[in-house]
Amino acid sequence: MAKYLDPKADLTFKKVFGEHPNLVASLLNSLLPLPAGEEIADIEYMSPERVPRTSIGKNSIVDVFCKTKDGRKFIVEMQMCWTADFKDRALFNSAKVYVDQLEHAEDFSLLRPVYSLNLVDAVFEKDVPEFIHHYKVVHEKYTDRLIEGFHIVFVELPKFKPQSIAERKMAVLWLRFLTEIDKTTEQVPDEFMESSEISQAVKLVEESAYTREQLMGYDLFWDAVRVAKTLASAPERSYKAGLKDGEAKGKEAGLREGKEKLLQTAHNLKAMNLAVEQIAKATGLTVEEVVSS
Repeated sequence: MAKYLDPKADLTFKKVFGEHPNLVASLLNSLLPLPAGEEIADIEYMSPERVPRTSIGKNSIVDVFCKTKDGRKFIVEMQMCWTADFKDRALFNSAKVYVDQLEHAEDFSLLRPVYSLNLVDAVFEKDVPEFIHHYKVVHEKYTDRLIEGFHIVFVELPKFKPQSIAERKMAVLWLRFLTEIDKTTEQVPDEFMESSEISQAVKLVEESAYTREQLMGYDLFWDAVRVAKTLASAPERSYKAGLKDGEAKGKEAGLREGKEKLLQTAHNLKAMNLAVEQIAKATGLTVEEVVSS
């Protein structure tokens, strides 16, 4: 009987969507708000590292970065732990890609839209029932009037229920793949194997496809995620305790304590030779914070 790895892990996510153009194209077509007739038919991978044009610019790394023949750019990110600045990071990365399309002497009419798809294994919009959130530049009063350029989509995976988007078959299948397949999976649903894309993705997360060293890194990744998610609740617990005791500084102290623990965790994981990018992805810290920890 085949054993499977969770596709949300850094190792497996990049294997499935960062090495197989047809699979990332299928994922993007199913989840992004692409206009009718403008679905993705081809994908070319680009370097996920965005190097700044100047020495004082900020470097950034994304999970998957690709483009189509007509010039549209796509960023795909899998985020395990939600942090307050993640929306800012998504906007920063999108803006960086948008600006990098032009040299100084080129025509602005050559600019093509940038799409950012961010899959988040956490709930961050607790007061709304929707789990897919589409951000774009729109007129404040006439929301049907927009400036093309940025489309940033966040998907809260824990909120996903198949019946909520039952009419979008491939979106349901991809989200089920991301939320149902893990190390406890013993039987893959028949409908997964009926789709050529999903069945291919399932094969790519079979445990037998990875080396012993890769599996060790996989386990370390999930250890870091568990620690980070435990610590993520510390600021809130401290804040509530502070309110209960009448201490106005409870929230600030909790945030500081939680950040210090995350940095210590990152330091320990570096000592275990886990890649900096994997540590950042698991803890929610930036690459710079991990490097300096």
